Amino acid sequence: MTQPHIPDHDADSARDADAASTPSYPQRSTAQDHSATQELPAAQDATREMPSATTIPAPPAGTVPPATAPAADPSAQQAPAAGTQQAPAAGGAYSAPAGEPYGGYAAPASPEAFASPTVVMTKKGPGWVALLCAMLLTIGLTLGAVFYARPALLRASAPTNLNGGTVATVPASNSSGTDWTDVAAAVSPAVVTIQAQGASSGGTGSGVIYDAQGDIVTNYHVIASALGGGQIQVTLADGRLYGAVVVGHDKTTDLAVIRLDNPPSDLTVARFATSANLEVGAPVMAIGAPLGLSNTVTTGIVSALNRPVEVSMDEDSSSQDSQASSDLVVTNAIQIDASINPGNSGGPLFDATGAVIGINSSIKSLATTSDGQAGSIGLGFAIPSDLVVSIADQLIASGTASHGMLGVTVKAATTTVGSDTYVGAEVQDVSAGSGASAAGIRSGDVIVKVEGQEVTSPKQLIGYVRRYKAGDTVTMTIVRDGQTQDVSVRIQ
Repeated sequence: MTQPHIPDHDADSARDADAASTPSYPQRSTAQDHSATQELPAAQDATREMPSATTIPAPPAGTVPPATAPAADPSAQQAPAAGTQQAPAAGGAYSAPAGEPYGGYAAPASPEAFASPTVVMTKKGPGWVALLCAMLLTIGLTLGAVFYARPALLRASAPTNLNGGTVATVPASNSSGTDWTDVAAAVSPAVVTIQAQGASSGGTGSGVIYDAQGDIVTNYHVIASALGGGQIQVTLADGRLYGAVVVGHDKTTDLAVIRLDNPPSDLTVARFATSANLEVGAPVMAIGAPLGLSNTVTTGIVSALNRPVEVSMDEDSSSQDSQASSDLVVTNAIQIDASINPGNSGGPLFDATGAVIGINSSIKSLATTSDGQAGSIGLGFAIPSDLVVSIADQLIASGTASHGMLGVTVKAATTTVGSDTYVGAEVQDVSAGSGASAAGIRSGDVIVKVEGQEVTSPKQLIGYVRRYKAGDTVTMTIVRDGQTQDVSVRIQ
């Protein structure tokens, strides 16, 4: 096959007609090929949008490709529409011919052209998914470092966990009842048995691990015999034995905190939930060492709330007068029907999620045995967790606990409002300069509610006041001259 002939301008008309009707493919110079490549913005755009592209070289000059070869030059395919007249380019070379393009170019003769292709890559920034993942990872690492260095911050993030415990929350059972097997397995490692021995007396009680530094909450009367120089030993749920010292105690609320000597690093710390949300009928579990039998589990329900219990005076006392002083040990307790006995004192009362909602402290009995102890008849009492946490934090911080004073002397009484009669605590005397005096409470007023909770006896009023610290402001409902009114009292 020969090179196509380019006719002269002075050729005869017959040859001009043949040249016009027969498409020719003139040889294009390298410069023309390069300019044609530069004038294809669409091809350049396609390169930017793809991760990589390969530049395929044009066929060598002077070679006529066979008719069976596939097209290899993209510029040759971009021909003008059929019937468009093409003008010759400068220097006697024609541009792309009119009519249907010829696609039969052969593959390049030199295979080395494919050995090292030219790769054009466009560097792109990270996608939004990668940026989001990086942000989340940074936040997670930062929070993890903060919580590791400052555990107190983690406690603040869990409002239902009052002491930042480590006992996992037990999920609700799919069945209608509580799965106490799971609860017992989760919380038992946080319960301890306490043996206190004084110079002349001693006893066994229970306690619950309050924090990772080895602080344990229990009842005052459990460790009282060791206060004069006695000895306290604590047995963990796994049988390990440790000595302990008294951090602080508060006879007024029958609470105390002791601390393990050289506590282990693997203590299981209990979770304390608020007792303000308790409801009568809620399921509960008590764990302790009744009659010295460690790790005993009993279950029941909440029988009553705000039950006034006085543990330092005889229950058959005939006096109806009570004074809001620190000499009385009065608690508005959680009443439960779970079986507790001597030795359960100081042990925790758990709810169905495994959180501590109270500290078991006393029982009601009809008779005593020959050794002076009485058994359970289904009337047990626990100190609410809100009061426990308040007192425990004060004892750990300073060794002592403060209690609010109302500044009144009261007695049991009834009062009438319209056609209804109510029981309450009648004020007999008001101390000068007290919070009650500043609030305008006077002798003869009958206090019937504290923060919306009914007051049915003087002991119950004292129990309410014990929950507050000096400086707290409390709303009380009083009846005066047959009319009710609310007064705001600052506890001192």
